This record gives sequence, C-alpha cells and structure tokens, in this order.
Amino acid sequence: MCLALPARVIALLDNEQALVDLGGVRKQISVALVTEAQVGDYVVVHVGHALAVLDEAEALATLALFAELARSSSASGASGA
Repeated sequence: MCLALPARVIALLDNEQALVDLGGVRKQISVALVTEAQVGDYVVVHVGHALAVLDEAEALATLALFAELARSSSASGASGA
C-alpha cells in the first residue's frame, strides 16, 4: 500500500528542498515537482517528495481523518496485516 501525507512547509531550502512538519516531525523533502510551494503551504508528501500543493482546509480534514483512523485502530486493538 502507498500512502501520501499532508505536511506543512516550514522552510524552503537550496536545491529544490524544503523542511516540512509532519505532525510534529520535521523532515527534509524534495519540492522539485511543486516549485510553486511556499512556506505555510500544505503539500502531499510521498517517499520524500512533495507531489502537490493542498488547500489548507483539505489538508486539515485529511489529517483529522488519519487521526480518527489511528484512534479507532488503537481502541479496537486492530493490527495491520
């Protein structure tokens, strides 16, 4: 399964790189595919690359769904197979 996560750009770096915040975890990623990304934007991140810029409301709704899924999975004792 492939998973892409919304992350907020917190700094633009040299060489088409950016520092993003993924739920409190900071990670350096490539923004070569989304050169329009600016500090404060949300981007969809997959394997270290930003794939698209997201509307903030859409990003926050997606993050809320992931949080709900995590709470539901931990509450039910479900394990990923």
